[in-house]
Amino acid sequence: MTARDPARSRFIAIQAIRWSGLALVLIGLLAIYRRIDVPIEAGYVLFVVGVLDALIMPTVLTKLWKSRGQ
Repeated sequence: MTARDPARSRFIAIQAIRWSGLALVLIGLLAIYRRIDVPIEAGYVLFVVGVLDALIMPTVLTKLWKSRGQ
């Protein structure tokens, strides 16, 4: 058996965060444009959290992982 590559696991984690952020953005937009029955305020919150999740969190995780030296 081969050892698990930490770089591969981190890459998968970052991609999962990006895709989940995109899903939150889309759900937020659907709520904002009243395509789903969710309050508009919740749509704006989901949109902002999704954008932050997709654009900011991968960078934060990368810096965190580099600072640990792993």
